[in-house]
Amino acid sequence: MKDIIAIGGTTRDAFFVVGFPIIKWEESPSGKAMAIPFGEKFGSEEVYFTIGGNAANASVTFARQGLKTGIFTKIGNDVAGEEIMRIWKKERVNTQLVRKSKDLPTSYSVLLLQNGERSIITYHGAIDEFRISDIKKSQLKSRWWYVSLPGDSYRALSPLLSFARKNRIKVALNPSYNHLVGHGRGQLLKHLKDVSLLVVNAGEASEITGVPFRREKLVFEKLDEIIPGIVAVTAGPKGVTVSDGAYIYKAGSFKNTKKVVDRTGAGDAFGSGFVAGLIHKKEKFIKGSCSPENIEYAIRLASANATSAVESIGATKGTLSLKQFNGAMRFRKLKIDRNKIYSKG
Repeated sequence: MKDIIAIGGTTRDAFFVVGFPIIKWEESPSGKAMAIPFGEKFGSEEVYFTIGGNAANASVTFARQGLKTGIFTKIGNDVAGEEIMRIWKKERVNTQLVRKSKDLPTSYSVLLLQNGERSIITYHGAIDEFRISDIKKSQLKSRWWYVSLPGDSYRALSPLLSFARKNRIKVALNPSYNHLVGHGRGQLLKHLKDVSLLVVNAGEASEITGVPFRREKLVFEKLDEIIPGIVAVTAGPKGVTVSDGAYIYKAGSFKNTKKVVDRTGAGDAFGSGFVAGLIHKKEKFIKGSCSPENIEYAIRLASANATSAVESIGATKGTLSLKQFNGAMRFRKLKIDRNKIYSKG
């Protein structure tokens, strides 16, 4: 039996390193925008082609961590799909559950990369045809799933988690945009009780609970009421806050020893690293009874994986093998504060 199956999106990512002026633009969440000449041809300093997509990124981490890993996804019957399959073979990811669309090409992203940040143009393509009916459900049996469903594939969440519950499969969930603010929100709220690990950022935690993250205590109280397992809320370079129902853990991030060149996939690297860490430790993920040592080990592995990932272009090039983590990152300084769970009221 597989240790884990990554379920969800796969893309072919094309990175173009650019140098456009950055201007103020209030319509952007960051308040900034790239000024790209309209109707003009412009050059790129460098170009890179890599594998991408939440499930694909996670599958590479799991395989490099020595876990028996499969992936359930949909790609196109095209050159991009063939290249992705070649990468999975190299990484020793089992592709038995990969399905190919007859009509749509592989999902594709063009990323304009500048000073470590990026703007993304994405096309969902084949993943919008993703259906659980594409395979025999019995093929999905595994100890763990890592689920993240982009685009129209969000519709598969309900049947997937119902199957996982009936077959006692532990589920780590990284919800998609549609699950947070779109048509799939009802599915998400219904099935959070079936999740062993929820990985979100601060904004996503606020969307789920309806509480601004500045009221962090209340956010975690609400999440702990509806999640039977562990909740990890990431804050990029600022680190992570984790609740296991007994303790709140706050950790910063490892200091980069190399230049940060691309933050793409940092969240996937953290989430998959966290899951891998707890699988290594055989943690049972039962709220209120988790081993603090196991949680802290998982935080260290997840943080190390994310730190290494942003030092290379693409979401998977820098992700760590278990040997690399044990050799170079495991004992580096990382402050983790552990306190009793927030009291209610």
